[in-house]
Amino acid sequence: MKNWKTLYSDDNEQSDKEYENLHDANSNLYDNKNNSLYGASYDGLYNEEKVCPKCRGVGFIVKRDEKYQDIITPCSCSLKDNVKSKWKRAGLNVDNSKLNFKNYKVFNQLTRYCRNKALAYVKSFKEIRNRRQNSIAFLGQVGSGKTHLSIAIAMNLMELGVRAYYMPYRDVITKIKQNMLDDEAYKKSMGKYKTSELLIIDDLFKGKVTESDINIVFEIINHRYLNNYPMVISSEYTMEKLLDLDEAVGSRIFEMCRGNVVEIEGKENNYRLKER
Repeated sequence: MKNWKTLYSDDNEQSDKEYENLHDANSNLYDNKNNSLYGASYDGLYNEEKVCPKCRGVGFIVKRDEKYQDIITPCSCSLKDNVKSKWKRAGLNVDNSKLNFKNYKVFNQLTRYCRNKALAYVKSFKEIRNRRQNSIAFLGQVGSGKTHLSIAIAMNLMELGVRAYYMPYRDVITKIKQNMLDDEAYKKSMGKYKTSELLIIDDLFKGKVTESDINIVFEIINHRYLNNYPMVISSEYTMEKLLDLDEAVGSRIFEMCRGNVVEIEGKENNYRLKER
């Protein structure tokens, strides 16, 4: 498998130019918005002071019908608030989050490459979302911004109307195992991760991994694999280590993320060790 240096070299002629083009082109991604994709979706989606122009802040829309009963439907803003609440319950307060593209620190070629891949994924998501290769994975070095980019991708896609679900691996796997003896509770807890429009798996296989953990992850990923449901995955495991841990899980991740497997190696890429 190619390492990041080879991948970066392959894209070297267009990498920086591609990022600049993405930055410029994405200023037109959102209708009637002045913000560009670069770090803007968070502000657009979660600014509490903004009142929704569709429902004027009430959370629903009434469609008048002179012949029949009026039809009341939830406004898209209330659906976003619902997603936001679910993220909070999962441990990520998006109101205070600074994990956007604007705040992602580029300090070498690799971090620039990672950012460019994340931006390119957002731009192409609408086109690839129903394909087998519709996912992206940030793998390897601790402190290299894998979670940051994963969340930034989700925030921007949520701004475009995609309902993303956040799965912090260690917390979720513990809760799911607590429900394994209750079939109904188990299916309910698994369902949202198996069928969500977009799933963000953060720190996959962090900590000690048991056979039960692998079985649960396989059930989630296999369902998404069979139904072409996209994922954004971060993990300290490289692709080779994922395949060694469990080939069934690793090979499905590899196939779904083909062309978007970003591997990061070396302590020099740990931003936490950089002088501030």
